[in-house]
Amino acid sequence: MLKTTLMNTRHPILLGGALVLAVTASVFAESAPATAAPAGPGPVASLFNGKIPEAFAKGRFTANIRTRYEFVEQDNLPDEANAGTIRTRFGFTTAPVHGLQGMIEAENVTAFDDDSYNAAGSNGQPTRPVVADPETTELNQAWLSYSHTNLFTARVGRQRLALDNHRFVGDVGWRQNLQTFDAASLTLAPAKGLNVFYGYVWDVNRVFGDVSGLPAANTDFASDSHLFNVSFAGCDYAKVTGYAYLLDLENAAGFTGSCATYGLALAGGAPVSDSLKLEYRAEFAVQSDYADNPQSYDTEYYNLELGANVKPFLFGAGYEVLGSDNGVGFKTPLATLHAFNGWADVFVNTPGAGLRNPYAFAQVSLAKDLPLRVVYHKFDADTGGADYGQEIDVVVSKRFGKHWTALLKYAHYMGEDTVSGLPANTDVQKFWAQVEFNF
Repeated sequence: MLKTTLMNTRHPILLGGALVLAVTASVFAESAPATAAPAGPGPVASLFNGKIPEAFAKGRFTANIRTRYEFVEQDNLPDEANAGTIRTRFGFTTAPVHGLQGMIEAENVTAFDDDSYNAAGSNGQPTRPVVADPETTELNQAWLSYSHTNLFTARVGRQRLALDNHRFVGDVGWRQNLQTFDAASLTLAPAKGLNVFYGYVWDVNRVFGDVSGLPAANTDFASDSHLFNVSFAGCDYAKVTGYAYLLDLENAAGFTGSCATYGLALAGGAPVSDSLKLEYRAEFAVQSDYADNPQSYDTEYYNLELGANVKPFLFGAGYEVLGSDNGVGFKTPLATLHAFNGWADVFVNTPGAGLRNPYAFAQVSLAKDLPLRVVYHKFDADTGGADYGQEIDVVVSKRFGKHWTALLKYAHYMGEDTVSGLPANTDVQKFWAQVEFNF
């Protein structure tokens, strides 16, 4: 049920305008009347006969191919998921011409057997667990940018946005189809270590794809959102980040994703000795309903994490809380959700009672480029006292040369009280095996 949406962008004017400009310039250059040879090429001829062809000749072609098998067993469903998918992504970025640059990238996700898993509700397999990798072909990125030295970069079009640690705005890189944004963004670097970002987003192209049959909650977001992020990394051992994310989001499920989040984070690391380095992160944010969200709430988020790196070991612990107010949990609708609160993805939507998540992790390098990481999570409601269970996650990966990476990954969620639509005492097990090529 492959659905091609390559040309189904809501804002084709940017791409069409660029194409018309290029074609017009080419025709003009080739049809200009012959004259006596000038002493040297003029600035227009130099641009169209030199700089623009050079921008394509010196541009960068990128390719990514990721083949993955994902197995899911979920106690409350009679069938398992056996999702074999392959993601192919090809892109081209021009070299800059007087600060101008362009990029275009297309992406395809194909399933080996579309009936072997529930593709986010779009393929009629309700008895199987969800694997959010529907078959789709999409225009992944298409943008134009202008940069002036290292001072600022302005970009408009379909683009990837990943702010800070992806906790609130990310590209959801774990899923086969990236989350991208139709947006205009501006990045400033007015002083050493200081970075200022602003983005206006009018569409969010989510990982579920623009395919038929999706449940209302999984469709793309129409947006009228503003993203502000300011960071300063001028200190040796600390980076300070302040942010305001004003999300006005609407999809077929309504406006319930709309929220205003204001926060501050402090992160960094410091060597204690030649063999020991400490790493830390402290973050606090407040959130309330925003724009046309019919819900009314005010709640908080905080996270404290401390780690120690003693090669070949890395270990640490943290405590993250997504609060709750008026039966509404702290929202993160644009986050790279898989990276937080367990890889079994039980908590990609914060429960109405909120979520408390103390966690610990340990990593060891078994050999060169062979890290083994284990993570433990304990889950509880922020209000009401519910015990949501615990989870163990394990991953090992290996790089082969410059372009290849292989990965094995496992997650086991052991449920207690009812949560996120799962009955009490529900177990979820997931296993992944993947090989990825990057060029």
